[in-house]
Amino acid sequence: MRVVPKLALYLLFFMGVVSCQSQQGNAIKRIDKQTLKEDVIGKDVQLLDVRTPGEYKAGHIEGAVNFDLSKPSNFLKQLEELDKDRPVYLYCLVGSRSDYAAKVLEEQGFTKIFDYSGGYADWVRD
Repeated sequence: MRVVPKLALYLLFFMGVVSCQSQQGNAIKRIDKQTLKEDVIGKDVQLLDVRTPGEYKAGHIEGAVNFDLSKPSNFLKQLEELDKDRPVYLYCLVGSRSDYAAKVLEEQGFTKIFDYSGGYADWVRD
């Protein structure tokens, strides 16, 4: 059995996202803190924190589940647990990783993706 090097997995993951960029946009919507508070907090939604487990443990938005984007194969496997037709809300620290994750979800067939572009840094700021 041949093991694919980690770098090759990252490259395949990245190429898959880049190849679909011209098709993106319809399923992804950027949201702000107020929208997250009104539409997500205290509700039964799919809220993903795409930061590392260490970042998640240091603090996260209530109700969020940690899907570590830095491990592409695990991230894709975790996505299989979600309902592609229900809204998915994403956030990271400042918005870069969640933007990337939103593109991955769209490529994987998710139809309602909401990216909290302010991220956790915005969430904890008053």
